[in-house]
Amino acid sequence: MKKILLILFVIFSIKINCQNIVNERAQWFVNDRFGMFIHWGLYSGAEGNWKGEKVRYDNDYAEWIQYRNQIDKSEYIKLSKRFDWNKIDPEEWVLLAKKAGMKYITITAKHHDGFAIWNSKASDFNIYNYSNPKRDIIKDLSEACKKHNMKLGFYYSHWTDWEHPYAWDNSKEIYWLDKDKFDIYWQEKVIPQMRELLTNYGEISMIWFDMWLHHDQTIVSKDQLLQLKNLIREIQPNCLINSRLGLSVEEDDDVDFRTLGDNQLGEYKFNYPWQTPATVAHSWGYSKNENEWKSTTSILRSLIGNVSLNGNLMLNIGPTSDGSVPYEIRKRFSEIGEWLKFYGKSVYGAEAFDLRSNLHDWGLITYKHNMQGLHNVFLNIFDIKPGKILNVTGITQKPLNAFLISKKSKIKLKFDFNKVFLKIKLPTDLPDPYVNLIELEYAKRPTVDKDLVAKAKYNGYSLKLSNSESHEGNYISNKSKREGSIPANIQVNDSLKISWKIFVDRPSKFNIDTSYNFQKKITDGYMTVNINEKSYQHPFNYTGKTVGEPIEDYIIDKFKSSTIGTINFDDVGFYNIELKINTSSQNPLQWQWLWLEEITD
Repeated sequence: MKKILLILFVIFSIKINCQNIVNERAQWFVNDRFGMFIHWGLYSGAEGNWKGEKVRYDNDYAEWIQYRNQIDKSEYIKLSKRFDWNKIDPEEWVLLAKKAGMKYITITAKHHDGFAIWNSKASDFNIYNYSNPKRDIIKDLSEACKKHNMKLGFYYSHWTDWEHPYAWDNSKEIYWLDKDKFDIYWQEKVIPQMRELLTNYGEISMIWFDMWLHHDQTIVSKDQLLQLKNLIREIQPNCLINSRLGLSVEEDDDVDFRTLGDNQLGEYKFNYPWQTPATVAHSWGYSKNENEWKSTTSILRSLIGNVSLNGNLMLNIGPTSDGSVPYEIRKRFSEIGEWLKFYGKSVYGAEAFDLRSNLHDWGLITYKHNMQGLHNVFLNIFDIKPGKILNVTGITQKPLNAFLISKKSKIKLKFDFNKVFLKIKLPTDLPDPYVNLIELEYAKRPTVDKDLVAKAKYNGYSLKLSNSESHEGNYISNKSKREGSIPANIQVNDSLKISWKIFVDRPSKFNIDTSYNFQKKITDGYMTVNINEKSYQHPFNYTGKTVGEPIEDYIIDKFKSSTIGTINFDDVGFYNIELKINTSSQNPLQWQWLWLEEITD
């Protein structure tokens, strides 16, 4: 047993914190948190249009234009004549990344079009042969990264390659491809090119593959993937490999981090490293038609949201054919970098805290054990008007200090603490227009009560199945429909019991409200709310119909809020709340929530 534990320690380099399955290679990755993605290649010269026609697919991904618009290789390569080869300066990309507070860069060394943006001896289809003067962008970028102490990674499309006759492209779903022929492509292009990238450009921090399916759903074999992985381990043993290699982190613990779907932000905490590849715009490669730009606020919230779940964010730029970066991207990167300059302590080296990530309605929590030996809990406040008091529920120790961080100073805040409830007094005006930051200091990592429902901004408690302490019985989860006009709910056809735990910080009186949809006019169904020794019964009422959208024959079931009663909490302390729903398959109830709201004079 001791031997097994020792092996696990060596493999995972266990840390005493939330993110504990992190190998030694990936320590920098979970510390740095924020990186730049660069989509740049021949497609950058097309700008999302081909002979007067935009990309033939509604997602408008400009880097897919060769495949979508069925462009022959002989025509596609003519795009190289649109590039200003003298003007392109990869050092400008590195400087932009540093300005944005990014710590690593990953560039599309070879995208699905099969065009290498380095001087590849393994394939003539490369930038060196089609640029004037001759360029090796990977060489220039690697030198700039080394100069500015920026970690460098390469995106390499190993599964899909539209140039090689024996590689995979989606038309092979019609025209069958022999696995032996695919292996010819693999051995004469993939392996030699990967050897070039790993050998000729110094230290490589990451190889980022882009096979979004597991290998058993593709033509690529596990043996081929292991051959590729072993080559990386042989030449660059410290280089990270992502799960889009085609091997999941669950299947192979030598895969360093999980890649979520494109622009897919985190929803759950993972103990292993993971990352979201995301765009500022909509397209990844440059498109002159681009008009969808994410705001600085939304990007910061995405970054902090991922960190609060132990994840990273890699944010993409799509430079033009002369290497320039669109103003909208540069503007946001400057604003993000300015924010990180003062508030980055809640991102760099930070990780998930032990409470539910969506516990509070004002924002998200991150955590860090700092170099001075203190344990910091960071309250990242997304709400631009959080009020005079910030309610923090669930931490069971009183902080040593609470500071509001500003660009000029740390402002010490007054607070009250009671068992698991912290009330922080806020100034009238908060300093940051994007995300404000409160830093709580503790002598040791604070313990938490994970079962509590947080007290909301206006002194209410939102009780849903998702934040319950326990539940018994059967139900059906229904996602929202009709563009959200029919809200998410749980359907009960029999009986269901749900329990919550709250902490009441002062004697007070609350209304008890509930929201549901019920379409029977006569029934013996009812719900009962039990709070300690008190019980409130509510017979189901017919909620009727409503119009979801005017003048569109859009009639839907109505979800309606009803008041069940009022309750006095005479004492400060913990209270258990139990909801029992009793109905039948002939009288189904679609239930949403309970809401306890403090009644004030």
